[in-house]
Amino acid sequence: MTEEEPAWAMQLALRIEKAAPPPHLAICEAAAMAVVRLLADPRSAPGGEWHEAVAGWEARRIRKVARRARGARWESLTGLPGVLVDHDGALARAFVPGPVTEVPPEISKLQVGGTDLPRDDEPKPPPEPPYALVTLNPHVAMTTGKAAAQCGHAAQLLFRARGEWPGLRVRVLEADDWAASVAEADVAVRDGGFTEVAPGTMTAVARLIG
Repeated sequence: MTEEEPAWAMQLALRIEKAAPPPHLAICEAAAMAVVRLLADPRSAPGGEWHEAVAGWEARRIRKVARRARGARWESLTGLPGVLVDHDGALARAFVPGPVTEVPPEISKLQVGGTDLPRDDEPKPPPEPPYALVTLNPHVAMTTGKAAAQCGHAAQLLFRARGEWPGLRVRVLEADDWAASVAEADVAVRDGGFTEVAPGTMTAVARLIG
């Protein structure tokens, strides 16, 4: 990419209704699963209608932008190219990546900053293996939107490192022992520093269970 070319990003939309917001960890899991399901979709494979966009994005810095949506603005996203994940009371959409200067208006209208949810949800029992375990760095303060994007990064890196796993399930936890989580990880995310954290900060790690 030359300096004149715009950056590319995958846009994520998180459904967060005022009356019934989803749990923090569940929305992070839904976002991560949406990312890997888009990558695993046949339309993203060579010859598929999404392949050129996905390949062009992955050849650059793999940026993601998480936005919140509710009501009619959420419904307006239905016809855009991407995938929807409905997981444990949380809904997330991942859209085919493209230049940040060409974001569809239905997405560009959605708010980016300030997407945060209370951390009062207890971790659920793990799913049946295989699944991706994404662990967030407990020493780094991140909003829910930022954490969801980092979980998407971690799941993507794991998908590319280990290949597809049945069901593409993702479990997200905040580390009890960060050093141990890092030591056991298959992949680690170091943030580009565009929002909230300093460049190079290790925000999340992931490994395949089972």
